Amino acid sequence: MEHLCWCAGRRGNRQAQRSLSASTRAATSLVLTDASEFAAGDLVAVDADYAGQTGYVGVGVSGAYVKSADAVANDSQYIRRITYNVGRVVSVSTNTLTLATPLLAGAPDPTMKVAKIMGFLDREGGSFFHEWSALFVVDGVQGDRVLYHYPRLQIAEGAAEEAVPLTGAMTMWRLAARFRALPVVDATDGEQALCFRSYLPAMRQT
Repeated sequence: MEHLCWCAGRRGNRQAQRSLSASTRAATSLVLTDASEFAAGDLVAVDADYAGQTGYVGVGVSGAYVKSADAVANDSQYIRRITYNVGRVVSVSTNTLTLATPLLAGAPDPTMKVAKIMGFLDREGGSFFHEWSALFVVDGVQGDRVLYHYPRLQIAEGAAEEAVPLTGAMTMWRLAARFRALPVVDATDGEQALCFRSYLPAMRQT
């Protein structure tokens, strides 16, 4: 599944984005050249202009893989459309946006720009698939632990939700996900592996 941020303004519309000031140093405070088009409650995407580069793009966590500039219509806002570096504005001063939480990629580079997000779009399919890693910890009754480490996980099917009845008329929605484990090369002996299991005995008190 791929995601897209629906940023304000049409392609190439400079009114839909604002440059960061060189004085920006915090992941929760964005100093802009002009903050007049933003308001508390807005969602913003913070990332660099697309300038014809290929490969993985997006600060912090890559949002897409670009094969060629033509494939993305050489859109200068493309990276901000697919970035995960987003935040919610809680207050606006003359030229500063204060965010509710720190940006995923930390304090932004002054060369980045800020675009207002109008909505989000998910689509099934595509040629770029995100990967994760996971560590599951099982506690034993004697203070010992078993660790299951999956270095590479990929979504096996689209996101799903299911309703779980609670007491009375209340219902809880639970997100369900299935992942496919992919192999990695163990640097110890060059063999491929899907999962690494470790056992940690309980620490003895002396």
